[in-house]
Amino acid sequence: MGKKLVIVESPAKAHTIEKYLGEDYRVLSSVGHIRDLAKTGPGGLGVDIEHNFEPKYTVITGKKKVITELKKAAANAEEIYLATDPDREGEAISWHLFDVLNLEKAKDKKVYRIVFHEITKNAIVNAIKNPRDINNDLVRSQESRRILDRIIGFKLSKLLQSKIKSKSAGRVQSVALKLIVDREKEVQAFVQEEYYTIDAVFSHKANQFEANLFANNNQNIEIKSEEEANNILNALGNDYLVSHIEKKERLKNPKPPFITSTLQQEASAKLNYNAKKTMGVAQKLYEGIDINNNPVGLITYMRTDSVRYAEEFIKDTHDFIKNNFGNQYVGDDPKFKKNKNAQDAHEAIRPTDISRTPESLKKYLTADAYKLYKLIYARALASLMNPAKVNQTTVIINNNDYSFKANGQEIIFDGYLKVFNEYEDTKNNILPKLTVEEKVDLVSIDKVQHFTQPPSRFNEAKLIKEMEELGIGRPSTYAQTMEVLKERAYVSLQDKKFVPTEQGIITSDKLQEFFNNIINVSYTAQMEENLDSIAQGEKVWYEELYKFYDVFVPLLENANQNMEKIPPKIIDETCPLCAKSLVIRRGRYGEFIGCSGYPDCRYIKKDKANEERVEILDVICPKCNEGHFVERITKKGKLKGKKFYACSNYPKCKFIVVNKPIKENCPNCGNILSTTGEKNICENKECKYSRDLI
Repeated sequence: MGKKLVIVESPAKAHTIEKYLGEDYRVLSSVGHIRDLAKTGPGGLGVDIEHNFEPKYTVITGKKKVITELKKAAANAEEIYLATDPDREGEAISWHLFDVLNLEKAKDKKVYRIVFHEITKNAIVNAIKNPRDINNDLVRSQESRRILDRIIGFKLSKLLQSKIKSKSAGRVQSVALKLIVDREKEVQAFVQEEYYTIDAVFSHKANQFEANLFANNNQNIEIKSEEEANNILNALGNDYLVSHIEKKERLKNPKPPFITSTLQQEASAKLNYNAKKTMGVAQKLYEGIDINNNPVGLITYMRTDSVRYAEEFIKDTHDFIKNNFGNQYVGDDPKFKKNKNAQDAHEAIRPTDISRTPESLKKYLTADAYKLYKLIYARALASLMNPAKVNQTTVIINNNDYSFKANGQEIIFDGYLKVFNEYEDTKNNILPKLTVEEKVDLVSIDKVQHFTQPPSRFNEAKLIKEMEELGIGRPSTYAQTMEVLKERAYVSLQDKKFVPTEQGIITSDKLQEFFNNIINVSYTAQMEENLDSIAQGEKVWYEELYKFYDVFVPLLENANQNMEKIPPKIIDETCPLCAKSLVIRRGRYGEFIGCSGYPDCRYIKKDKANEERVEILDVICPKCNEGHFVERITKKGKLKGKKFYACSNYPKCKFIVVNKPIKENCPNCGNILSTTGEKNICENKECKYSRDLI
């Protein structure tokens, strides 16, 4: 039994760290949060509003066994290190552990809080050598965030469920929904307009190049009809003369390091990963991958809004660049511009060791992990290299006062593109050598019809970028917000873009009608800043909560009194049991047709899908991230009559599991958990995680 106990959040992290620290240490996991706000007291909030919002906590279901094991280990330890994640949530978990394990009363023990931003041996050992106390300002900030979310979530959700049959509302979720709904209204209101371009292909000494009409008499030109386009074509003569040549040498700078939001955006654009998948894969890279039976954390902490690098990493990477590519590729000391809303608490996302190239690790990584690590590695390496240099050439060709423009580019020094060209795909486009007043030959010229396009709907990457720029949410909440909007059926995905459902639009409109003072961009962003100020010890947490509550309560009372209930939609059919009209209602899993005489008559019309359906679970399919799991019965073969769980998006998605899935991911590998017998088990056969049901 070790004399020193280290408590982290995940079993995977515990496994990695225990191998670094040796026999004197025992490393255990809390498996995430161990307590949450109770659902007791007025309104089930678990908060005593009249006494400075004092929270009341209760142990999370299934965590009693974990706590018992941690108490036993703590009783046998002389030193205890609380080593949860280096953010507000992690600080709060450490505080809950300190409280639940009664460590304040353990006068014979030394209790420390340690933080690290990468899971490497040096980082862990340095953290052990430099412990600190629990930061109560961070804890209060997390508590304030949780209380706000509880009050808004419980109160607004109850209101919406009773009035318009919507499932929930949330502090960040509802503002993100508003962004999607507002964009959809712009799309629907958009009036398409026709326009034309005139595109030409010229040649010079057998070298062809493209050019586009852009001006007439040195004034930019817009062609709004086919008639205008034909008039221009008829006005052109036979001679095309080069009237202007401009060459500029330009620097093409590398992009800054990854932060949470930009990693999610680039993983979406380059790897086709959604935010949830990106964070799940990044979590595994951070917590540790077995390399020759030695677990190694490959990237730094993946929930960050900082573009800072550690000085040691900058030096090591500059040396790596010099040794592998030459001194001319080594960049200057980086001065990356940070986001105006950044807390800047952690480093940027980067490899823990620049010498661990993606190719050297490929055999140890899954295909998904390899792709994401390669993207993170390339971005970090490129960000510390010199800019690329390009010669940019602009050629103007004149004909009867009409001007065509041709643009060319030649890379004269590849710089950071040497390692990042795969992701930017920058190419040479070299124009022929021309001189002013020289003639060029026309190969072809065409009028091309176009139509103006409405504003683009948000995909995950664009919505995350918008939220970040507006100061809504924080790195730890982006992925969760996307998932909630899909789970609540407020949005659907069409071509990977968010389209609000009818219920989503109704929900957003009603919230704007009655709560536009608080469900808006500026108020939500200000609230995030207030939480940051609490974390810095600059504001008193309960005073900020009172300011919110004093605004919120009158709005809630007004909505309870004046928000009209949306009646069920009557259809032209009668109930076969009582002859009353049938109506379309909304239930937990969407719309269904039932009797208007409910609750006296409980008739529900069955369709073909309903006749086969036994139970719909409130668990999203991890493969398509759209459908819910549906309980079904095997109809043929040796397993006839056996239950299994399939995606409701069948046949588009054919994902199935044998055991009943639950709404929780495996803390070890991130796969879905299911229930079998008296245990929860991981559906990933390679992961052996299981836990007893309590």
